[in-house]
Amino acid sequence: MTIIINGAAGRMGKALREAAANADDVTVVGLVDKFAAGEGVCASLDEVDAKADVVVDFTTHTCAPELCDYALRTGSALVIATTGHTAEELSLIKAASASVPVFMSANMSLGVAVLRDLVRRAAASFPDADIEIVETHHDRKLDAPSGTALALFDSVKAERPEARLVCGREGQAKRERDEVGMHSLRMGNVVGEHTVYIATDNETIALTHTAASRAVFADGALVAARHIAGRRPGLYDMTDVLGA
Repeated sequence: MTIIINGAAGRMGKALREAAANADDVTVVGLVDKFAAGEGVCASLDEVDAKADVVVDFTTHTCAPELCDYALRTGSALVIATTGHTAEELSLIKAASASVPVFMSANMSLGVAVLRDLVRRAAASFPDADIEIVETHHDRKLDAPSGTALALFDSVKAERPEARLVCGREGQAKRERDEVGMHSLRMGNVVGEHTVYIATDNETIALTHTAASRAVFADGALVAARHIAGRRPGLYDMTDVLGA
C-alpha cells in the first residue's frame, strides 16, 4: 500500500512517518506540509510526483477543500484524522465520498472505538443514570471539547435521543434529566485521556481510555488506510473496522 502523509512535519505526521517506516506493507511516496515545507517535504499535494493508494491527513480542518479536490482528481482514498470541520467542509467530504473511499474518525485509536461501543451499551443499560464526560489533553490543543469527547456524547445520544450537552458546571443546581455534562482539561503534555462516568444512586461505572503516546493514533491511521485501500467509494469510520 502506498500513502502520502499530509501534515508530515507536525507531531502526528512525524509519528505516522515512524509507524509507516516500521510497517512492511506500507510505502510512503510523498510527504506534504504547507506550513513547514522543505527537506523532502512538499508544500502541496500537487507537488508529489507519485500517485498514492491513500492520502492520510493530519493537518487542520481548513485543508479539507484542497484534500477533497486532490482525491477527486487522482482517485486516491482519504483518511481524515482531523476534527473541528465546519458544516461546509463536512459537506465537501461527504460529497467526495460518493466518488472515492473516505475514512473519517474523531480519534484513530481502536481502543476509543471500543470505548464508544461500551458507552453506548452502558447508556442503554442505565437509562436513568447521570452521565458526565471528562477529557484531558496537552495545553496546546486548540479545540475544546475534543472531537473524541463529542463522539462519546454521540454514543450516549444514540441511546438517549433527547440528550443535551452542557459544558462545565457552575452553581449548585442538579442537572436536568436530559443533560450530559462535559468537562475539558488542558495541561502539560497529556496526549489524551477520556473518561465517561455513568452513575446511579447505587453504583458508578467509569469507562476510561488513556493514550500513552501519539503512536496509537499513527498505528490506527495505518489500520484505517489498509481498511479503505481499494474499497468502493463511501464514508467509513472505526466502527467499520471493528465490524470487519
